[in-house]
Amino acid sequence: MALWGGRFAGDSSSMFKQVNDSLPFDQVMAVQDMQGSISWSRALAKAGVLSQDEQQALETALTEMQAQARAGELDFAASGEEDIHSFVEAALIDRLGDTARKLHTGRSRNDQVATDFRLWVREHVASLKQDLNGVIRSLLSVASRHQQAIIPGYTHLQRAQPIHFAHWCLAYVEMFKRDLSRLSDLSGRLNQCPLGSGALAGTTYPVDRYAIAEELGFDGPCLNSLDAVSDRDFVLELLFCASTSMMHLSRLAEDMIFYNSGEAGFLQLGDTVTSGSSLMPQKKNPDALELMRGKCGRVFGALQALLVTMKGLPLAYNKDMQEDKEGAIDTVSQWHCCLCIASEVLDSTALNEARCRQAAAQGFANATELADYLVGKGIPFRTGHDIAGRVVLLAIDKGCAIEDLPLTDLQSVCEHIDEDVYPVLQLEYGVNQRNILGGTSAETVTKALYQELEQLDKRG
Repeated sequence: MALWGGRFAGDSSSMFKQVNDSLPFDQVMAVQDMQGSISWSRALAKAGVLSQDEQQALETALTEMQAQARAGELDFAASGEEDIHSFVEAALIDRLGDTARKLHTGRSRNDQVATDFRLWVREHVASLKQDLNGVIRSLLSVASRHQQAIIPGYTHLQRAQPIHFAHWCLAYVEMFKRDLSRLSDLSGRLNQCPLGSGALAGTTYPVDRYAIAEELGFDGPCLNSLDAVSDRDFVLELLFCASTSMMHLSRLAEDMIFYNSGEAGFLQLGDTVTSGSSLMPQKKNPDALELMRGKCGRVFGALQALLVTMKGLPLAYNKDMQEDKEGAIDTVSQWHCCLCIASEVLDSTALNEARCRQAAAQGFANATELADYLVGKGIPFRTGHDIAGRVVLLAIDKGCAIEDLPLTDLQSVCEHIDEDVYPVLQLEYGVNQRNILGGTSAETVTKALYQELEQLDKRG
């Protein structure tokens, strides 16, 4: 049942219906559409458009349909309707006849869909926050299991300085906390109610838009009818939040893929999140991580697609804006899936602490400690940096680590080096010297870890 058919003498072509109809994807907003319709029926009753009996009949039918929608009992495909709005109206007319035909008084699909979509996004923002907290919980758990483990820190994918593995975990905790913060910021701007804005100019019926907004859990009504029906900033923000978070997940995946490789051998992934090869029986592939990394493209694409769609649209509503939903619906699904699988991957991870320690001690990662040692001897850092570099060249020439060079060799480069240099060159020394806020010392990392666990408990 087209909601606009009176003006037309002929039927739409099958190809036009294929391009135009949105029910195959906007049916996910069925519960939200019914929720908005219940609120609108109450507003119409207060405005004198519906009798109390009519409003009650509509609310009862819509509530029953909501229960059916949640239970998956509504047959959307068989209806042949154009969109979720026409589906709900047709179902109401089947149940209530002309009473249902009064529900759309003063309302447009423009303000209706804008309201439905905001309600849908708001609901999923809440669940996505839970997913993000789940990843943070898994990061803190694996960090706690390996709190004393030391791994190489990298710049340019070259060994740089040793760090605690827990410090690496906490770096990703910071990223996902920022994702949580962005979703919270989005929630504040999202939570304004378009209903009552009509097609673009408002409505002539004396509905109480503040009451409608409060009833639907919004902070207040949208203040400009043109903007209310044509704004999709909240979808763009959702897609940006998702894209940034997926980028974080992809970086996490990339690190763990490398750490899991035979070349690094820092960790093993569980059988539940890996797969094998159809040809090579020895293989155990990090497919879950690779898929997390790979799914970024489709999420980034959804953001770019909607930006391009919106950039040239005049006020107010244009049918181009129907393209906002499929990308957003898919993005929420993929983001949720990747956050959940990230938690499973982290929970399955077993760290090879001995191999991590061995790698952290390689690559002359203690050269910076030697330069700092020389600063303590009164040598300017830039000079100490140069001396430490020459010591590295000497160690490479001798085929050994800096700490394995005899004192005579060290003193051949700088006479200020003495026996007290050897404790400085030990792995734990360099790590634990960085006992400063944000540093990687055992004390600092332990404090940060427990603070994050406390914050996670508070967030629930």
